[in-house]
Amino acid sequence: MQIWKQLALSLVLLLIGLAAWVRFVPSAGPMLVSAGVPGGVVALVAPAAAPGEKGQGRSGQSGTQRAAAGNQTPLVVTEPAGTALVNDRLNAIGNGEAILSVTVTPLSTGNLIEVLVKSGDRIEQGQVIAKLDSDEQVLAVAQAKVLLDAARDKVERNRRLGNAVSIATLREAEFAEQAAELALKTAELDLTRRNITAPSKGVVGIITVNPGDYVTTSTPIAVVDDRSQILVDFWVPERFANDIKVGQEVSAVAVAQVTRQLTGAIHAIDNRIDQASRTLRVRARLDNPDDSLRAGMSFSVTVRFAGDSYPTVNPLAVQWSADGSYVWRVVDSKAERVPVTIIQRNSDKVLVDAKLQKGDLVATEGVQRLRDGGEVKIANAPARPAGDQAEQKVSNAQPVVPGTEVAR
Repeated sequence: MQIWKQLALSLVLLLIGLAAWVRFVPSAGPMLVSAGVPGGVVALVAPAAAPGEKGQGRSGQSGTQRAAAGNQTPLVVTEPAGTALVNDRLNAIGNGEAILSVTVTPLSTGNLIEVLVKSGDRIEQGQVIAKLDSDEQVLAVAQAKVLLDAARDKVERNRRLGNAVSIATLREAEFAEQAAELALKTAELDLTRRNITAPSKGVVGIITVNPGDYVTTSTPIAVVDDRSQILVDFWVPERFANDIKVGQEVSAVAVAQVTRQLTGAIHAIDNRIDQASRTLRVRARLDNPDDSLRAGMSFSVTVRFAGDSYPTVNPLAVQWSADGSYVWRVVDSKAERVPVTIIQRNSDKVLVDAKLQKGDLVATEGVQRLRDGGEVKIANAPARPAGDQAEQKVSNAQPVVPGTEVAR
């Protein structure tokens, strides 16, 4: 096929394609006219205009109306910003312990011959709770007393002889007397240690031995708990490490006594953070005057702090861009873009770190057309009270001068 035929066929196909484009795409005609194609040529192919329309003039008018609509003041719905506190309280579960808990063990070995207390008894410090066999120790005390008496007699006899006894002999007798005194004290101590005494006051727990048992210095006889106060150990996140102080007030509720509110104070704080859990061990002290609390009970502990105050906005108000999150604040009918950092997101509000004050109007709807510094119209702005309108009308009325007649 000759080259001119190919060119002619391509031109025909191009014209057919342009005609179909103008015919079926409404915006194709104005584009060709703006490109320099005569309007009459375009009108031959373009579909007939609907009744009441006037071709290009009507299209230009519609474009003008759309431009005018785009220049209208954006209408927005606003909501005042609020404030909320976070990190103002800490709730934790802790375990209770008696303020003083002692496991009683003998100070010497031997056979247990008597138990003088039972489980649940209240005892005082130094009270004898059990006894070991002491026959051998009683004999040792008696023997030590005899030796001491003999040593004292010898010293007195040497002193009465005066110069007839050398000073060395007298000193030797005095040393023997002192040794006899120490031997007696040792024998009496051994006898005393045959009595098992309570190292502190409190309530006796379950006794795990019986008379006749052979016990050693590591055999537990009973556990004595001083429950006048209860210590509660709990763990707090490391972010509270610098906020919690010894003596700070706490409130607690025993899991077994949910209707009773307890108060106490921080008793001790550990000196390091647990690396595994990233928490700090804290110990609280609760008074137990009626002895209703027991060691080992579980407690729900609450500690209050000053907290951090942050502005709150409606979740719909938070927008995003390449620079991060922001909100639109409306001040004097103008939009102002305020960058925010989200602190906490809830279902009904979002806590943010931003330069917002309580009561600032923040746009929640109609934010797509806003620009920084642009005019806005608030859709939910409060209407002017009727009293203000009446006052406006009265101020615009012509004053009536007394004594003159008003024309009707």
